[in-house]
Amino acid sequence: MRNTECSEHSSTGRDFWLPGRAEELKKKRRREEEKEEEEEKEEEKEEEEEEEEEEEEEEEEEEEEEEEEEEKEEEEGRRRIRR
Repeated sequence: MRNTECSEHSSTGRDFWLPGRAEELKKKRRREEEKEEEEEKEEEKEEEEEEEEEEEEEEEEEEEEEEEEEEKEEEEGRRRIRR
């Protein structure tokens, strides 16, 4: 089986190996894989940050709703006392 990725075609159609070509391609492939992994890690980090921000916003909204409920209850209590 021929490894066409690491070989070059000659004018006669036969494969020949260029010195160091296989190693160059391995290094290139490794760099590309490392770059992809780094990009995936960065995307995961961004997604986690977005999730944290959403959770914080939800918590803030819940706190605001609780405060509004407490204020309404206090206001209703004051109205009852006045009557």
